[in-house]
Amino acid sequence: MSVIEVFKTDVATHSDAGNIIELLRQHFPGSRINFDLQDCDKILRLEGKDFSTDKVMMIVHQNGFYCEILE
Repeated sequence: MSVIEVFKTDVATHSDAGNIIELLRQHFPGSRINFDLQDCDKILRLEGKDFSTDKVMMIVHQNGFYCEILE
């Protein structure tokens, strides 16, 4: 069973989004990961069976960006 989690970020460029996606794929292989940079909340969406929301936020923060679970 897949879980979908949506995060609010401040990632603004496709280049930065691509870098974050690659890092997240290393930690969560098999997960579907994408950004919606057109949305005002710069949405990061993960869909997968085994990922940690805390680890996702930590990875994004370590790369200089804001990230929180979108309520």
